Amino acid sequence: MDSVRRGVVAFGGFCLVAGILAAGLAAPAAIGAGLLSNEMSDSVAKLSASLATADPPLTTTVTDRDGNPIASLYAQYRLPVTPSQISLAMKAAIIDVEDRRFYSEGGVDPQGMLRAALHDSAGGNLQGASTITQQYVKNYLINVVDRGDPDAQAADHADSLARKLREAKMAVQLAQTVSKEDILADYLNVVEFSGTVYGVGAAAKAYFGTTADKLTVPQAALLAGMVNNPSIYNPYTHPAEALERRNLVIDDMVAAASMPASEGTSAKATPLGVLPGGPVTPSGTCMGAAPDAGFFCAYAENYLEHAGFTADRLATGGYTIRTTMDPRVSQAAKDAVDANVPTTQDGVANTFTVVQPGQDGHQVLAMVANRDFGEDPAKGQKSTDIVADPANVFGAGSSFKIFTSAAALVTGAAGLDTPLPNPDSECFPPPGGRGACYPVHNDGHYADPITLANGLATSPNVAFVGLEAQVGLPAVLDMARKLGLRNTLAANDAGGPPDPQSKDPQYGEPQSQYFQNLLSFTLGDSPVSPLEMANVSATLMSGGKWCPPNPILAVTDRAGNAVPVPQQACEQVIPTGVADTLEAGLSQDTTTGTSATAARAAGWTHQDIGKTGTTQQSESVAFVGGLDDYAVSSMVFADGPHPAEICPGTPVHLGRCGHGAFGGTVAAPPYFRAMSELLAGIPDTPIPPPDPDYLTARG
Repeated sequence: MDSVRRGVVAFGGFCLVAGILAAGLAAPAAIGAGLLSNEMSDSVAKLSASLATADPPLTTTVTDRDGNPIASLYAQYRLPVTPSQISLAMKAAIIDVEDRRFYSEGGVDPQGMLRAALHDSAGGNLQGASTITQQYVKNYLINVVDRGDPDAQAADHADSLARKLREAKMAVQLAQTVSKEDILADYLNVVEFSGTVYGVGAAAKAYFGTTADKLTVPQAALLAGMVNNPSIYNPYTHPAEALERRNLVIDDMVAAASMPASEGTSAKATPLGVLPGGPVTPSGTCMGAAPDAGFFCAYAENYLEHAGFTADRLATGGYTIRTTMDPRVSQAAKDAVDANVPTTQDGVANTFTVVQPGQDGHQVLAMVANRDFGEDPAKGQKSTDIVADPANVFGAGSSFKIFTSAAALVTGAAGLDTPLPNPDSECFPPPGGRGACYPVHNDGHYADPITLANGLATSPNVAFVGLEAQVGLPAVLDMARKLGLRNTLAANDAGGPPDPQSKDPQYGEPQSQYFQNLLSFTLGDSPVSPLEMANVSATLMSGGKWCPPNPILAVTDRAGNAVPVPQQACEQVIPTGVADTLEAGLSQDTTTGTSATAARAAGWTHQDIGKTGTTQQSESVAFVGGLDDYAVSSMVFADGPHPAEICPGTPVHLGRCGHGAFGGTVAAPPYFRAMSELLAGIPDTPIPPPDPDYLTARG
C-alpha cells in the first residue's frame, strides 16, 4: 500500500510540474505540497547565477619561449568547440538518443515527464524525462559549479523529485535566454566521456584522433552512447557493451530519420575504431613533457604557485603559459648530460642548468638532467625536481669558495692579489672558541702563501677555510644568500624543510642557522640547488645584481588576456667592482686551473669563468661558471639509495675506483660540449677586468 501511495504522489507531482512548466510558470506556490518552497526558489536563483558565471575547467598549455607546447596541465581534459565545430552526425546522434524533441521543447519535455510519471507510478527510482537542457544543467553543476564540493555533487546526483524540479526550473530559465545551438554545444562541451576526458572536442581526439567536426556516424554514435554511463560503455574496458550501445544509438538515428536504414546497417557493421591503448590523452602534468622539458615545466608550475596561482587554478584555468625555456639550449644541454651519464645509469645523476644574466631579470633557459621527470625509476625517472630543489644532498664542493671570496672582497679582508696562508694542513679553532679544532688538509701540495686569484684557480682547502675563519661565517653565509642560495639556505642540512619538532639541528634548523659555527661550509658539503648555483654565476655576470631565476615570459587566460605574474624585485647585492674582480679571479679555471686539462681535451678556447667542486668522498662533483649570455651549473652526484664514490669513465659510474671523479674531469665536460655547440662561430664576450680597488686587502 505504501508503494502505491508513493507512486501516486510521484505521478501527481510530475503531472503537476509538467503542466506548470509547460505553461512557462515556475511559482513555488503553484506546486503545492511544499515540493518547491521559497528556499528552493532562492537556491535555484543562486545556482542559475553560478551557471552563468562559472567557467568550465579548461586545459592549461605550457610552451617554450618560441610558443611550442611542452606540457598540458588539467583536472578535466577539455577542448571546447563552437556549434559550427561539431559534426551534423554528432548533433543528430546525441539528440536522437537523448532528447528527440530538443528543438521544439522549452527546456523541459512535458510529454517525457508524463511518460516517466506513468512508468514510476508503481514505485521505485525516478526515471527518464530529462531533456538535453536539463542534462546540461545537471552536468554543469556536477562538473563545474560543484566540482570541488563532494556534498553538493551528491545532491546534484540525488535521485529525488526535488532535484528534478530544481533542474527543470533552471532549464526553463536557460531555454528563455540561450539559443538551442548554443545549449547543445555547451552540453557537449561539459559532459564526461570517462576518466578525465570531458567534452566532445577532447573525446574526438582521445578516442579517434580526430576533431569534433569530422566525427562520422559510427564515431558519433559511440560517443553519444557513452554519456548515459561513461564507465559501463567505455570501449576499452567494456567493448561489447559499448558496441551494443553504439548500435542502439544508430537505430535511434534511423528511427528519427536522421539517416536511411541502409546507412545505419552499414554503420553498425563497422568496428569500434578507437585508438589503440586509449583514450589517448596528454598526461595532465609536467611528467608528460619531453625529456628536456619536464624539470623545467615542474619549476615553472611551482614558481607560479608561489606567485599566487593555486595548483587547481593552473589545472583548470585554460591558461597559456609561455616559459623562458630555449629549446635549442635545452636540447644541447640534455644531449650533453645524456652523453656523460646515461639516463638509466645506476645511482648517478647529472643536472645541467642555464640561466641568462641580466640587469632586469635572470631568465632560465634550460633545466635538464640525465634523469627524466617521471615516476618510473626503472626508466631512470625522478618524481622530484632534482634540478630546482636542494636535491644534491652531498653538496657542490669547492664551488662554495666563491662565497668566501666574495665576502672577503666586500669586507676588505682580502683582495684578488692578497697572499693567503696555505700550509698543507691546519687545525682551525672553532668559531666561538668552544670544542675541538677543525682539521683541514689540502689535496696535494700548493704554494704557501697563495694569492686569492691562484687559489680560486687551483682550489686549496686550507687557504679558504682560513679566509672563511678570518671573514666570519655570518658574513660568508649572508653572501651565499645574497648571491643566490635563497631556497638552499632555507632548507635543512638534509635538503628538506626544517622540522621544528626535531631536536637534531641537522633536521630542525635551516642551513643559514646550522652552519653559523661550522667551518666546513666553504668546502661545500651541504645540500644545494643546482638551479640556484647557476643563478649565482648569473648574479656575478650581471655586475652583482641578483634576480630570481625566472621561468615565465607571459601568461594569458582563456580569452587571450595577459595575466600579471608577481615577481620578486632584483637586488644589487654586491658592488659591481666586486663582481668584476671575482669574475676575473674565476677566469683562470679552464686555462690554468682545475678544469684546464678537460678543457684542452675538449678543444675549448673560449673566455669564461668557472669554479669546480668535489666533495671529500667524491659523491658529488660540480662545475659552476659561464660565458656570454649563459650562466651554468653542471653537477654529477650520487642519487640512489646506496651512494658511493663517483668514478670517471664512459659512462660515469659509481664504484671504488680509488681515483674518484673531480669537478674538472666529470662535471665540466658536459659544459664544454653544450657550450661549444651553442657558441660555434660566435665571438667571445670579454671577461671584465678586475677593479683596482679590490686587488689588495683594505683593512
